[in-house]
Amino acid sequence: MSDKRVRVRFAPSPTGGLHLGGVRTALFNYLFAKKHNGDFILRIEDTDQTRFVEGAEQYIIDCLNWCGITPDESPVTPGQYAPYRQSERKSLYRQYAEQLVMQGHAYYAFDTAEELDKNRKEIPNFQYGQVYRDGLRNSLSLPQHEVDQLLADHTPHVIRIKIPADQSVSFTDMIRGRVSFETNTVDDKVLLKADGMPTYHLAVVVDDYLMKISHAFRGEEWLPSAPVHLLLWEYLGWKADMPQWAHLPLILKPDGHGKLSKRDGARLGFPVFALDWEGSPGFSGMGFLPEAFVNFLATLGWNDGSGQEIYTLEELVGKFSIDRISKAGAKFDFEKAKWFNAEWIKKTKAESLKLKVKEVLTAKGIDVKDDTYLLTIIDLIKDRCTLLPDFYQQASYFFQIPAEYDLNAVKPKWTDEKTTFFNTFIDQLKAAPTLIAADTEANFKALAEEKGLKTGDVMLPFRIMLVGGKFGPHVFDIAALLGKDETVNRIEQALVAFTA
Repeated sequence: MSDKRVRVRFAPSPTGGLHLGGVRTALFNYLFAKKHNGDFILRIEDTDQTRFVEGAEQYIIDCLNWCGITPDESPVTPGQYAPYRQSERKSLYRQYAEQLVMQGHAYYAFDTAEELDKNRKEIPNFQYGQVYRDGLRNSLSLPQHEVDQLLADHTPHVIRIKIPADQSVSFTDMIRGRVSFETNTVDDKVLLKADGMPTYHLAVVVDDYLMKISHAFRGEEWLPSAPVHLLLWEYLGWKADMPQWAHLPLILKPDGHGKLSKRDGARLGFPVFALDWEGSPGFSGMGFLPEAFVNFLATLGWNDGSGQEIYTLEELVGKFSIDRISKAGAKFDFEKAKWFNAEWIKKTKAESLKLKVKEVLTAKGIDVKDDTYLLTIIDLIKDRCTLLPDFYQQASYFFQIPAEYDLNAVKPKWTDEKTTFFNTFIDQLKAAPTLIAADTEANFKALAEEKGLKTGDVMLPFRIMLVGGKFGPHVFDIAALLGKDETVNRIEQALVAFTA
């Protein structure tokens, strides 16, 4: 680790919903920055205006805020290195592209899109680079006076890096160790487009330098771009200031074959976004807690070696280290994601869940008037909930009588003796001053024994009378919360249905 201040950046393009792989990249950036008391920066790389999607930038910001990994510097909270949108930094880039041309490390290319398409059709595996550049329309192949005239006439052109022949370039990746590339396999990438906007290759280098980025975390799919960036850092004279790079492993499809895509979610029925995006449900919309989502993401490709699985964000910051990131891809496992959520619901205090549960119930038409009652219910049922919507099934019967009963579980074994049992039990409840769970349970079991019935034979019907189905916490705890009058009312109504 160098002595300079740790500054990392998450630099997404606002071209659509933020895929969970992008959120994980942001998370690892955040954890590393906070571990080393550094800065986490959000930079919007919107140089490709043809793919810009309205609302995508705000969606990215909302995702990071929901996850609790809010940037220290961003378009909405700018610092001294503003602006943080590349489209607003457009005037910065041309000078560096022109500098590279003057130094002989880049050149003007005047080829039209039609000319390039023709070459691609006629030449197998055509690349604009060492092999073909001399036969194309650029400042390396044309006479200087013709180049000058084309520029004077404002002929549309791009600026391309001139990749040298027969060289090897390398760097030390924080995850993968020494990585080398042969320049003969690299084409002359466009650095500045005809509209004056930089491509990713130029912009990322210029911005990382000007924003004093110390470490750059990005997905391994960017590894093929590394030789271009290495050469740009060298040619611009900034090699000593180049960030340390870490190329993160891919998040793989559930079967482990290939990178997880947005289409996989639609095909297999799980979310691939943090928040809902254009009709596609996100982890938030499906009922995940942000703490669980972040915890799950952190374990995709990283562990601290201890066997621990449940971490708060603060614990992740304390335990995070680059040397524990795997080189291999991590398989996406939605069942494991749900397990994390269930564990987080269990460990989250009822007060912290209250507003979220209220939203779930209100959306289903249940008006919660008593917060103390709701908190008691949450504590009673949260261990049974995997996703937030589960609170409706597990809590609805505390607020409204069941709309239907699981009669198939009751009627085939119903007898007159059971009807007598419950009528007698009603009389006992009415005679009692209050309904206390432990006392009611003892009386219930004693009455069953007195009537010659097995406790289990009447316990299940009692549960279905109160909740409608074979679920819920301890049935006498349910009865105690409902109270004596409501419990009696539900038994009486259910008996009508059971004996019909």
